[in-house]
Amino acid sequence: MNHPFLPWIAAGIFALAVLHTFSTKYFEHLAHTNPRHAGIWHLLGEVEVVFGLWAMILAIAMFALAGKASTLEYLDSRNFTEPLFVFAIMVVAGTRPILQACGLLVQQIARQAPLPTALVNYFLLLSVVPLLGSLITEPAAMTLAALMLRDSVFSARVSERLKYATLGVLFVNVSIGGTLTPFAAPPVLMVAATWQWELTFMLQTFGWKATIAVVVNAALVTLLMRRELLSLEEPAVVRMTVPPIMVAIHLAFLLGVVLFAHHPVVFMGLLLFFIGYASAYAVHQDRLILREAMLVAFFLAGLVVLGGQQSWWLQPLLMGLSADAVFYGATVLTAITDNAALTYLASLVPGLSDEFKVAIVAGAVTGGGLTMIANAPNPAGVAILKGKFDEGVVNAGKLLLAALPATVVAAIAFRVL
Repeated sequence: MNHPFLPWIAAGIFALAVLHTFSTKYFEHLAHTNPRHAGIWHLLGEVEVVFGLWAMILAIAMFALAGKASTLEYLDSRNFTEPLFVFAIMVVAGTRPILQACGLLVQQIARQAPLPTALVNYFLLLSVVPLLGSLITEPAAMTLAALMLRDSVFSARVSERLKYATLGVLFVNVSIGGTLTPFAAPPVLMVAATWQWELTFMLQTFGWKATIAVVVNAALVTLLMRRELLSLEEPAVVRMTVPPIMVAIHLAFLLGVVLFAHHPVVFMGLLLFFIGYASAYAVHQDRLILREAMLVAFFLAGLVVLGGQQSWWLQPLLMGLSADAVFYGATVLTAITDNAALTYLASLVPGLSDEFKVAIVAGAVTGGGLTMIANAPNPAGVAILKGKFDEGVVNAGKLLLAALPATVVAAIAFRVL
């Protein structure tokens, strides 16, 4: 891209996209107050549409300024594996056999605790499931946790305070809960091979600290919200209505998608095969969440297109910081750009100290719950749960405030412990 103004235009469009994510509540309000044009306001109020929409605007600007050849060359150079993977894992993980199996596991653990089931169930969904993300990947953990929270907590008449507190902790815990392994968290995955971070290193450097922070966050929000949680009906008893062989086959598909997460030709082929299999045994299925997964993939693909034009200002800004400062800088910058993009930019710079590498990744995952765009799995959580919020919209400002306490806990765990 040789046009001198294009980087600035791309940065401006990116800033407008970020501002748009904080304004979706306003557009949904317009849809309710101006029914004549409700369609366009609903479209602009769909938070998953935001980055895809602005990416299209950027592409049009690039066509006008740089020409067709340069624009297509740039788009072809983008890596869309992550959006495709999130799409595939959401569809497979959000099925009745997988949800019943996970629900049964949580139920069995909850029965062993000498505390009210409602409290233990809530705590486990915000702690065990996010930590499980280190094995099944963060997008899968987010899908499972969000769907189970939707059915057990959000479907009841609970306060907006509880909803936002839950969502904030969920986002932070999923972001840090995938750091026990080198393949589950997107910002870790971007650098693990380049920096030769193996399983032992992850457990010693990040894993135990993340586990403490996840448990503390889940325990604090459970304690804070205990009165409202205790007023809810006891969670319904989970009974396996799906044959064990069906569960095993679904888990095999899930494992296959995870194992081939870097190979979209393989995992998308598995997904197509899975959709056919699920259709053949529809009696054991609920509706596949294809629409929700597609919107999330559209959002992330837009972020890939827009984010690729931000390295000219983002990389020098990060590299100009000390190892101590970069932790807090990455935590803040993650709120306005995908955390995997931050760590990827760092991986391109040779000669970084080990302290700097750890600090930037720790900061990236710490800030991963602050906004919808901070971590790749977050749009999946919003897509699943937003229908339970006022006017069907998650307010970005309220989410930011709700996630701050859990973010502080994560920061203390990674920088003090």
